[in-house]
Amino acid sequence: MIFRTALISATVLLAACSGDSPSAEERAAAQEYYRTTNTVIPAVDKIMNFPPAPQASAERPPANPDRNAYFGDLHVHTTYSFDASAFGTTATPADAYRYARGEMILHPSGFELQLKQPLDFYAVTDHAVFLGLINEAADTSTAFSTQDVAKPYHDINASVGGGLLDLSKRSKIFFNFISDVIIQVRDGSIKDAEINNISGNAWQETVKAANAAYEPGTFTTFAGYEFTTSTAVQANLHRNVIFRGTDRLPAVPFSRLNSINPEGLWDWMDGLRAQGIESLAIPHNSNGSDGAMFELIDWARNPIDADYAQQRIRNEPLVEITQIKGTSDTHPLLSETDEWASFEILTSQPATKLPSAPPGSYVRDAWLRGLALEEKGAGNPYKFGVVGSTDTHIGAASIDESNHFGKVGIFDSTAEKRGSVPASWLYGTALKLAAPNMLTEVEGETYLAMQSYEQWSASGLAGVWAEENTRESIYAALRRKETFATSGPRIRVRFFAGYELSDLSLDSHTLIGDAYRSAEAMGGNLQAKGEQQPTFLAWAVADANTQPLQRLQIIKGWLENGEHRERVYDVACPAGLKIDPNTQRCPDNGARVDLSDCSTTAGVGAAELKTLWRDPDFTPGEDAFYYVRTLENPVCRWSTWDAIRSGNKPRPDLPSTIQERAWSSPIWYSQTAALSQIK
Repeated sequence: MIFRTALISATVLLAACSGDSPSAEERAAAQEYYRTTNTVIPAVDKIMNFPPAPQASAERPPANPDRNAYFGDLHVHTTYSFDASAFGTTATPADAYRYARGEMILHPSGFELQLKQPLDFYAVTDHAVFLGLINEAADTSTAFSTQDVAKPYHDINASVGGGLLDLSKRSKIFFNFISDVIIQVRDGSIKDAEINNISGNAWQETVKAANAAYEPGTFTTFAGYEFTTSTAVQANLHRNVIFRGTDRLPAVPFSRLNSINPEGLWDWMDGLRAQGIESLAIPHNSNGSDGAMFELIDWARNPIDADYAQQRIRNEPLVEITQIKGTSDTHPLLSETDEWASFEILTSQPATKLPSAPPGSYVRDAWLRGLALEEKGAGNPYKFGVVGSTDTHIGAASIDESNHFGKVGIFDSTAEKRGSVPASWLYGTALKLAAPNMLTEVEGETYLAMQSYEQWSASGLAGVWAEENTRESIYAALRRKETFATSGPRIRVRFFAGYELSDLSLDSHTLIGDAYRSAEAMGGNLQAKGEQQPTFLAWAVADANTQPLQRLQIIKGWLENGEHRERVYDVACPAGLKIDPNTQRCPDNGARVDLSDCSTTAGVGAAELKTLWRDPDFTPGEDAFYYVRTLENPVCRWSTWDAIRSGNKPRPDLPSTIQERAWSSPIWYSQTAALSQIK
């Protein structure tokens, strides 16, 4: 009976994967049109007035001039994203905000999800392309559901099973929905106005949920969405757009339907800014862009110039350095002398198994490219700060290695589906018959390999330094780039650079206030002053609920005869350990992980690392950037936790342990004046 079930399931799955539908050629043509046509439908120019957001109460905590660390997630998908619905997600924007505030919500597979500690801010950023359209198709009470294109999607989430039959059905939904709608748009069966009306209604509900959840002084929400575009060969160029306020907003978000070119998005944002509507965009998953995210040429393949640089940094002052689909700090092929460069590397482009070239795909390389462009007089489009976020597609951020539940609903809801434990007989047999490319053999064991889920991460979070927990204060921090990123733990990082910091005492209760008065904070630009050498204040505080800190580092990037140069310096070690002056490394602190139960060495590491540091290789007047990275003691990776709980050995081709970490935004030391920025 089991064998018969497997054969039936395999047959269904084969049909889902083989693309032998009668409309296969139409779908292929629609996908090609979607990938290569700049404007599928025109953008909507209408601006809407929304009800006023809640105002701060007089009883809220007082503003802190030395600023507080706040943690949040600016990359969250709910059921209004067509792919999230295909994954079985029914969580609404309101549900997502309840989760961020510490309430329990349900995973698409039915189990409970709840944060150990509430977050401080959150933004639902559903895909603007076809926003809410699949929900309208699924709801059989709507006019849109009566159209032929909608009928395959009726009641898709009335029942969410998660077995082979359900997965095969949902695979077809994920791969076919866009092409099916594009076919109808091209032949006129679906009018532009119909799409805009449906997406506009979903957008209004998204903004309404953000305003309803906003509690100034306690919990901040932002209206936002994802602009989901790519190159013609599907290299990732996705960005999230975050609005400062919600009183006046576009009636319909600008999407990939309106422009395939990110420069079109920036033009639109500039146009809104001229009308008093402020926003910023945050690129993500540059690691999967195949070098396209941080190129040296513009969309038209012309060399980047100062105008391009000004427009890009005006609209994109931040980048997402870590999330569930890997970390984009750097790559071992780009940073050969950085022992920690291989952290959570995703080897393929998102949603494919195509490789992604490292040059132009990683943040540290982009900062170096920015220096090179600026040296040539083309400006620096890559003078951005960093945040982390999750890219969850179930409304709930998965940021705990010991309790990782994935991001794509029923597709990665179990250890087996994530590829962290061997495949069962049922899944293994069915896929060997139907789709052997969705399996991989590792040292005699067979694992599922559906979408490189085994390489995904339980990451990350955005951190900001702001006076208070309000939209105005947190958005100002995002805009000035006083931001940091973590791979999940709530590690706090401070970073300053100036010419008077050496006179300060690390133990002074006025240290931070003095630093703000006399130095540049992270995200800032420090003007060169003749032969004077700056001092850096680096400070990291461990998350009391995770692991102690193992080391505090400053990473420097500069150019030498036009060539990229970088160096990693350990600048502070736990008590009793000293930096080797030759290697610039802290000694091994003895922290270990027992892979039988994931227990860790007690009594080693630091709750706080703080130092004043001067660059031993400083050259006056040589443009450079500096940023902080701090590492925790090692812990079990989520895949190891999966294996231990299921009674298996950790998968041998995956890291058994990781070192959670945090990154600051850089400080740029430069002879030239900084690019103008909106404050």
